[in-house]
Amino acid sequence: MSTTTVSAPSPAPAGTPASAAAGTGPGAARSRSRAPRGSRLAQWGFVAPAVAFMLLFFGYPLVRNVVMSFQSYTPKTFFTGEAPFNGLDNWRNVFGDSLFTSAVGHTLVFTVGSLLGQFCIGLALAVFFRRRFPLNGVLRSLILLPWLVPTVVSGVVWRRILDQETGVLNSFLGLVGLGDSTPWISSPSFALFSVIMVNIWIGIPFNMVILYGGLQEIPAELNEAAALDGASAWRTFRSVTLPMLRPVITVVLVLGFMSTVKILDLILALTDGGPADSTQTLGTLTYQNSFAQLDFGAGAVVGNVLILISAVFAVFYLRANRNEGK
Repeated sequence: MSTTTVSAPSPAPAGTPASAAAGTGPGAARSRSRAPRGSRLAQWGFVAPAVAFMLLFFGYPLVRNVVMSFQSYTPKTFFTGEAPFNGLDNWRNVFGDSLFTSAVGHTLVFTVGSLLGQFCIGLALAVFFRRRFPLNGVLRSLILLPWLVPTVVSGVVWRRILDQETGVLNSFLGLVGLGDSTPWISSPSFALFSVIMVNIWIGIPFNMVILYGGLQEIPAELNEAAALDGASAWRTFRSVTLPMLRPVITVVLVLGFMSTVKILDLILALTDGGPADSTQTLGTLTYQNSFAQLDFGAGAVVGNVLILISAVFAVFYLRANRNEGK
């Protein structure tokens, strides 16, 4: 027969009330309330550097840009510090300018065309590389090269490729009998299309990598079950793969939109907004107003429009993520 020994609780120190020793009473309540307060202070200590960084490098420039859009801000202001408020004059001048309307249209066409091309080709490549075959990893690495090259460098290289007289593209088209003098970036009819094509080339790797990662997370058993039920490859992709990939698609499209709608360096390197302002977008118009015409108030107005558009889609992105998590 075994004997179980139960140790008696150690006596409380002298002078300790029985309620405190038992873990009840006002003394215990105070000790419990102090612990969460210390924990909250520690949490704020970790968050404070990030909050300070956001306020300093994002909050202040944003507020400053909004204020500048209501001021007569000229190069003289940098020396005198005087920037008188002019009400809504900057906004009226910008919105009343036909170039602003054209820039909005070009931005819409450029953004939608780039997103559609990048997403469709990126998704096709992601599905293609999901299969195992020799040199799969090598080919995927090579496709990443356009994403790794600085955008300005890509723009300069493609400007040489698309040159009407000495470009490689026209030389190749001439060899196959398709014409050798297409004005890809020197004609208003072709320039915007050419810029979209180059931007698609740059953005394909990002779409492919993110979508490929999303495809890897989809269980293979779902596709096998659909095949056993007699579903075709296209039906399986449409009814199984795409619904499972929807959260990743949302991330790709929203982030792609926010990076494309404000693009500047690629257009400056390729066409500088020309010819005849045919590739002028909101991003390039901000640059032209601020640093070419030195009208910083008008540049701030266009910048605020871009910020507002990006903020709307950022809210959409956060809401989509929250709904997917429910």
